[in-house]
Amino acid sequence: MAERSLTLMAVHAHPDDEATSTGGVLARYAAEGITTVLVTCTDGRCGDGPGGVKPGDPGHDPEAVVAMRAAELTASCEALKVTHVETLGYADSGMMGWATNDLPGAFWNTPVPEAADRLAELIRRYRPDVVVTYDENGFYGHPDHIQAHRITMAAVERTGIPAKVYWTTVPRSAFQEFGRIMKEIGVEFPEPDGPSEEMPQLGLPDEEITTWVDTSGYGGQKFASLAAHASQAENIFFLQLGQDRFTELMGVETFVRVRDTTDAPTPEDDLFAGLR
Repeated sequence: MAERSLTLMAVHAHPDDEATSTGGVLARYAAEGITTVLVTCTDGRCGDGPGGVKPGDPGHDPEAVVAMRAAELTASCEALKVTHVETLGYADSGMMGWATNDLPGAFWNTPVPEAADRLAELIRRYRPDVVVTYDENGFYGHPDHIQAHRITMAAVERTGIPAKVYWTTVPRSAFQEFGRIMKEIGVEFPEPDGPSEEMPQLGLPDEEITTWVDTSGYGGQKFASLAAHASQAENIFFLQLGQDRFTELMGVETFVRVRDTTDAPTPEDDLFAGLR
């Protein structure tokens, strides 16, 4: 019998989340012959509609947005050569505090054990060696990202299958580099008006990051993946950088290893260190 391919599973909240933090590893490992599985938990209905119309504004049709974003997800995964795409189909919950958080069928409003059971079934089917998702704050506090973290960790616990589990993150030094490049191309961010609460720091100090994966050779695929989701305003900014600048800025993807059965030393430069 042929030896089973190593398998990577990335669990994300919305269509387009796969592009920014894991587009590089999905493309790189697919090119290396590793089976890649993307699980997208929600339908993205709280995203921008055609023409940039915002949720809640006149003309925003959630069902039309769902259809548009499903097509974009398909195009993105084709660019990344993802082997298998699974969608859980929960309703996008919107940002924290939106009324959509509490609607029937919203991902945030779904009991964790119920959604974790569905994800555990996929883990048993695909038997991933490596699983990637968000940290406990969903990186920046989005309810669907937090819920994706919760169901992933619960599904991993009940199956015990993955040899390694990672949370996506960004090194603090990357934010400094981002600011340098923005200044270089003439983009200035306005200072907030009046007193405001200090924003929580995103990412981690460099020394706390366990895993740095060079994906610069797949910058074109990652850029194409994000371009497939060009309907969403937050992506348009990155696309305006152009492929070369984008790859310079986003050509290394970083993670924190939170489960490991291989004893591979850290820092590491491969999610599959200790497995091949």
